[in-house]
Amino acid sequence: MDFKASDAIPGPRAEDRLPHTAQAAAKIVIVGGFGVGKTTMVGAVSEIRPLTTEETMTQAGIGVDDNYGSDTKTATTVAMDFGRIRITDQVVLYLFGTPGQERFWFLWNGLFEGALGAVVLVDTRRLEVSYDVMGQLEERGVPFVVAVNSFPDGPRYPVEDLREALDLTPEIPIVECDVRRRASSRDVLLTLMRFLHSMALSGSLV
Repeated sequence: MDFKASDAIPGPRAEDRLPHTAQAAAKIVIVGGFGVGKTTMVGAVSEIRPLTTEETMTQAGIGVDDNYGSDTKTATTVAMDFGRIRITDQVVLYLFGTPGQERFWFLWNGLFEGALGAVVLVDTRRLEVSYDVMGQLEERGVPFVVAVNSFPDGPRYPVEDLREALDLTPEIPIVECDVRRRASSRDVLLTLMRFLHSMALSGSLV
């Protein structure tokens, strides 16, 4: 069969190729409840075109999915989001955003496998949806930091009040962020890497 030139499969963009200086890579998962900003964070911070598996929300999700504060949301992640960012010229992070609805949590097993650490995105309007998420990470032994996504109508709480409400130990970092801003999302990832480094130095990261 003859193929026209236009039928050729396009190769990766130059900016999507892994930098030749990269010497180490780590898998990081971005987790949280439905609509907390996981897809937005991956898209904002990724240096490559992010891979998303969003599908249009349908009437079937009514009464099943928790869509509080997401009345204008028309699509939802059903498998994962994927992106990549260089923290330094030598260190590359592969980012995997998880689906938020509980009915898709069976996919988390594969996404958590091999993860060095995680970011738990929190919406202060519904802190309770974070409990099971953090429980899943603790059960699997995946270290994490908590990032409070700043929604315009979300209440603000002192860090220590949040730590108590989320039942977090003193060493787990809590940071505020705006996942729409690349710099803010990158700062969250840097916080996670510093936390993991401190765990490695103390011998608590295995």
